[in-house]
Amino acid sequence: MCDVLEERFELSKDGLKQILEGSSLEEKLQQYFTKQASFLLYVFDIYEEVKENGLDNIDINSLKKWNNDLYADILKDEYEDSFTNPKKAVSLFGKEIGQVLSLVAAEIRTVIGFAYEGELFEILIRAELLLELYGSFSDGADIALVKEIIYHYAFDYSEECSLRRVREMVDPSLDFATKIIMNDDLTTTDYLYKFGEYITDNEIKMSKHLASLSDEDIEKIASTYTEGYRIGFINTGKNLYKKKTVNIRYPLGMERVVRRSIELFRNMGLSPVIYRAYNSLFRRQGTNKIGYFGANPNKQYDFDHKEDEALFFDGNFVTRKLECLEKAFEEYKTLANEHAGPAVIESFGEAPYQNIVKDEALTLSEKQQKLTVRYMNGAGITTNKYIIGEERSFTIIAFPVPAIGEKFCDIFNDILRINTLEYELYSNIQQKIIDALDKAEYVRVKGSGNNKTDIKVQLVKLQDPAKETKFENCVADVNIPVGEVFTSPVLKGTEGILNVSKVFLNELEYKDLTLEFKDGRVTSYSCSNYEDDEKNKKYISDNILFHHETLPIGEFAIGTNTLAYVIARKYDIERILPILIAEKTGPHFAVGDTCYSHEEDLETFNPDGKKIVARSNEISDLRKEDMSKAYFNCHTDITIPYDELEYIELYMEDGTSLKVIDKGRFVLEGTEELNKAFEE
Repeated sequence: MCDVLEERFELSKDGLKQILEGSSLEEKLQQYFTKQASFLLYVFDIYEEVKENGLDNIDINSLKKWNNDLYADILKDEYEDSFTNPKKAVSLFGKEIGQVLSLVAAEIRTVIGFAYEGELFEILIRAELLLELYGSFSDGADIALVKEIIYHYAFDYSEECSLRRVREMVDPSLDFATKIIMNDDLTTTDYLYKFGEYITDNEIKMSKHLASLSDEDIEKIASTYTEGYRIGFINTGKNLYKKKTVNIRYPLGMERVVRRSIELFRNMGLSPVIYRAYNSLFRRQGTNKIGYFGANPNKQYDFDHKEDEALFFDGNFVTRKLECLEKAFEEYKTLANEHAGPAVIESFGEAPYQNIVKDEALTLSEKQQKLTVRYMNGAGITTNKYIIGEERSFTIIAFPVPAIGEKFCDIFNDILRINTLEYELYSNIQQKIIDALDKAEYVRVKGSGNNKTDIKVQLVKLQDPAKETKFENCVADVNIPVGEVFTSPVLKGTEGILNVSKVFLNELEYKDLTLEFKDGRVTSYSCSNYEDDEKNKKYISDNILFHHETLPIGEFAIGTNTLAYVIARKYDIERILPILIAEKTGPHFAVGDTCYSHEEDLETFNPDGKKIVARSNEISDLRKEDMSKAYFNCHTDITIPYDELEYIELYMEDGTSLKVIDKGRFVLEGTEELNKAFEE
């Protein structure tokens, strides 16, 4: 600890203790600051104990106690009376002050992981924020001054926090998590409490289940995952062997698989970078988890605070954040250039939760939403400049968690079966579908029963059919499991209605989701989550359109993994399947960027040797004129399950037509094998 931080640490401790002794504020405010100061002092004690003794030498009972104490305030039963709950805070302090204090309480909670990692600076800046606010309230500060303090906190520390965030993305020497994964005894579950994430039976049972699997099963999972990553580079003609790092993202409990995966990645010459899925004013990720993560103590808490930046988000702040991001990448540009991209293990199976939209929660104004789009575009451009889009790849695989129910072990084994299907069988069948699609001018997708889907998809015209193709034959590489063919549609002429009765997107549920398109762009949207239509529209705007006025269809695909569909029906889990698997169980459309975002000019070929030419659209073509107009930095897949599908019909230039699917079953010659799963 350097002398300056040491001095700040002692001053902060003294200041927080004085808050506990103080009584200069009116009672409710004093209670608020006492609560936050007590929490920070508790975290300070944890930081000092970890620093002095090391996590390996701390008694497991202490680690478990910390796990309970640190997250107690926001658990479901306690959250209603927590200062972090904007509804409670507003009821106590009024709307403006209540929103501010709720935001600050949530920001203070972000120190937990830093105490385990020994990142004192990050803890101190939040403690000093609380002390400054306490002093302001003691002096009778008005709301304008309080907001200014928070603005300067976020503004002034953007540079340091951007430097840390970028370094976490690309520097394998930040190996807090890697050391635990590689060095700890994974046959017990005690190691889970060293991460500083919230640990429940879910993570414990997952770890125990993986410990019970054979080495062969672990090898099968890890090799499918890592080989998918490697093949993704090969299939796109990218040189993996000039890269030195891979980012592993996963839910805690999967360490036995991750350990073997690290060993396999190292055999490829790749060192792991594994960072925590933080959410704070400096690195907001909405309700998404990007990194490694434990249990979610309270999804409503995340939802309530996903737009806290609304308190201060303005044009100057956006400019500042983008400048800091650029500076951080410049600082670590060599490491960034050597980074190969993410390898992601997703999880699914937790009980669905319908988030409550609270009037008391901070929300971005229309102007701020546009600024968010500006920031996202700028951040995407900067990231792709240093972690070069045309040189990186990714892979994603998903598994259920024990919270899925009493049949977890059976479901896990069946998902393992899905994830390791023989790709050659699917590749050959999918090629027959592609051969037919290559002759089509457009495709019509029609829903059945109550499903209102009726959409025409315009396809690119091939200049040399003998050498070119419109659709990619997706095998088990970047998107595991196998089972889809996909394209970037022509926007002009693509129009109609997309509807699905129920779907989960980024862990959020949508009921009767409907999007209407004209020339490939969203023109209207609705769902039935709330009685208030405006709340429904905002829900979609915030979480599917991500504040853009409209988005294009970036992808049209036909899923062929009927086994995944049948297994999902077998266990009644189709509504909670992750997009990664769900998109393979019927036709799907993605709104946002194409699948080839920032890689449109790379040459990619199918297994039959044909070049995939449908890699761009009328919007991404703008990259050559103005990069900020070409990308949206989002891509959300929406799948129509087979049972809600009447047909997929191809319309040829000569006026004839041909069905690929009719009444939810594959009818194209050569695809009959796909229907066998329905007989299980």
